[in-house]
Amino acid sequence: MEIIPDLNSIREAAKRIKPFIHKTPVLTCKTFNDMFEGEIYFKCENFQKIGAFKIRGATNAVFSLSEEEIKKGVATHSSGNHAQALALAAKNRGIAAHVVMPENSKKVKIEAVKNYGANIIFCKATLKDREKALNKVITDTGAIFIHPYNNMKVIEGQSTAALEFLEEVEKLDIIMAPVGGGGLLSGTALSTVYLSPSTIVTGTEPDLADDSFRSFRDSVIYPPNPPLSVADGLLTSLGENTFHIIKKYVHNIVTVSEESIISSMKLLWERMKIIVEPSSSVPFAALMEKKVDIKGKKVGIILSGGNVDLNHLPWNCRNA
Repeated sequence: MEIIPDLNSIREAAKRIKPFIHKTPVLTCKTFNDMFEGEIYFKCENFQKIGAFKIRGATNAVFSLSEEEIKKGVATHSSGNHAQALALAAKNRGIAAHVVMPENSKKVKIEAVKNYGANIIFCKATLKDREKALNKVITDTGAIFIHPYNNMKVIEGQSTAALEFLEEVEKLDIIMAPVGGGGLLSGTALSTVYLSPSTIVTGTEPDLADDSFRSFRDSVIYPPNPPLSVADGLLTSLGENTFHIIKKYVHNIVTVSEESIISSMKLLWERMKIIVEPSSSVPFAALMEKKVDIKGKKVGIILSGGNVDLNHLPWNCRNA
């Protein structure tokens, strides 16, 4: 396993990526505070460039490479947000990006990757097919693989979201983030243990994609479930690096139903007037299901992204 980033390296990452990202706002909602009898602060990474926190990690990874390393570009596999992030990070550095995407990726995400100038290679929607296609791309091009989450430079970059959050809102009792591959949650845990060690770090995940919950419980990395959840950004399994950090620094992981994910997403749209994607609403769904009690507490939630296909909103596709 690679060396875990310390606070100094996370601060250096924040400086490195600053010219290429937004410092996203922290919003509150009195309606929700009254509803849950606590103070809730939302770190809005849905307002981030490419519409998600992933630009932080991809930018840090790309700009940490030497001039020699980047000559043949970078490559990855991703269903969407990391694909967009790596494509834009590569564009900002003036290098090629090769992105393997499952053929069932959201159209809005495919178009965004194209617009950033990346070369897209489509494959079947299984991890095995993604890895096979990626290996061929790397062999053919010599590009450097930037893993979507199991890369310490990516984790280091994702840590900067919580770094900003905790420097702006102090003394949180709980900080919450969604978990798929674990890049955001592990990064959140690192910044929290360094800046606010008394804060409880809680991961949140769909019931239908609960491999991180089971991995955390049983201390073994389980493969992902069949991709059934509407939270399409959370359908990958933990990596060795993210798992190690999460086991060490995260306090608990809770799961929520599809109905709660969709209703929570809709409620965030309606009450806060902001666009969040299903994966983003998973922590808020945990409050709705009373999986996390925040009465009298000060709670931070990272809204991970806002990339949504407006022609296929989940409450129009299901009886939600």
